This record gives sequence, structure tokens and C-alpha cells, in this order.
Amino acid sequence: MNHRIIRAHERGLKDIGWLQSNFSLSFSSYYNPERTGFGLLRVFNDDFVKPGNGFGLHAHANMEIISVMLAGRMNHIDSMGYREEVSTDSVQIMSAGSGLRHEEHNIGDDEVNFLQIWIEPKLQNVTPRYQKRSFPAEKRKNKLTTIVSNEEGTAHVWINQNAKISLGYFDAGQAVEYTLNPLNKCVFVFVMAGSLTVNGQHIGQRDSIGLWDEALVNVECSAESKFILIEAPINH
Repeated sequence: MNHRIIRAHERGLKDIGWLQSNFSLSFSSYYNPERTGFGLLRVFNDDFVKPGNGFGLHAHANMEIISVMLAGRMNHIDSMGYREEVSTDSVQIMSAGSGLRHEEHNIGDDEVNFLQIWIEPKLQNVTPRYQKRSFPAEKRKNKLTTIVSNEEGTAHVWINQNAKISLGYFDAGQAVEYTLNPLNKCVFVFVMAGSLTVNGQHIGQRDSIGLWDEALVNVECSAESKFILIEAPINH
């Protein structure tokens, strides 16, 4: 089996007081030549933002940017005219395309924790697009829930790439078998809470595993577990 495990303590770290970013892949000041991306998944950050702080106005282009809110409340303001609140269990995407600007800040009383995920787009310079949906935890128990897809639909958000992102929230002893789209060749699994065995490999809290050239992914939960599974192409 082709795989790579990244333990929680092996991630890159950027801690500037108000922001703590944990980098599974090379980003910002963290560079690891063996982790410059995983297929078309380019960025996977586990970010913590203190109350009253955030990211000022900045630009993006030609990237699919996904934020998965694990805890807290942030605002979202962008050059397309959107002014949103993004809270626990919400997922937002920015299909940056030909270019947009946005800002986001912790507007709550508690620390924010969110996953920042960047995936390379299928088409360049498309019209920028924003979308947000909520996926309450109580409605996701003991099933794998699709939160991001390449197809439009009312039950998830969609992006400009042949990719799929799912959230898992399972009791101890539960298992799930995941079948890849034949067009895709790699899967990245990150554990937010609990512990898993993925195709025979054990990973714990804040660990991740990347697998490639596999048709099936078997996930077994050795404790109550929350995880995210990202399926994406190896290349364009």
C-alpha cells in the first residue's frame, strides 16, 4: 500500500500569539520538500485564532479554498459583496478563479478552530464564487457526510475540481468503507478527535494519512472519532 503518515508533532508550526497554524503540508514560513502538496491538495492547515483577531483584506486567484469550522465564530467579507458569519459545523468555499479579496476575523468570545484547505482548480480564471452551508454534528452521527463535491447540489457545496470532501463522526467500533472515484488516485485523512485504523494503519488525534493508487479506503474507529476525508486527483 502506498501511504504516508504525518503525526501531529511532525507538522509545521507558526505561532504568532493571536494565530497558531499547524501545517500538514508546506505553507507560509514552513517548507518541507517532501510535503509540497498531496496530489492537487496544496494546503491543509489546522488553525486557531484568538478572539478579536483575524486575517485582514487579502487576495486570492485560481485556487479552490475551503474552510471547515470546528469551533467558534468568524465573519467573512469579500469583494463579491458577501458578508457572512461562519460558525461551528459550517463549511464555506471560495472558488477564487480570476481573483477576489476577502477578510475574516474571530467575532466570538472563544478561540476559533478551523481547517483551511486549498485545492488546485480544474479550470483557470473562472468567475469567482462563494458558497456556505451548515452540517450540524447531530445529523452526521455514524455516517460519512459529503460536504464538498465537484457537482452542484443542495446538500453540499461545490468546487471547480474533480474532488470530494467528507466528514466522519462515528462511535467507537464503527467502520466505513470508502470507494474512490476512478478518476482520482489519492485520499488524505485527518483526525480531529479520537483514533482510527485506515487500511491497517493506526492514526491518532491530529494525525493524518495520505494514500494513493488505492481503490478502497477502510476506516475503523477505535474510539469515538471525528475525521475529514479528502479525495482529489493526483494531477490535472
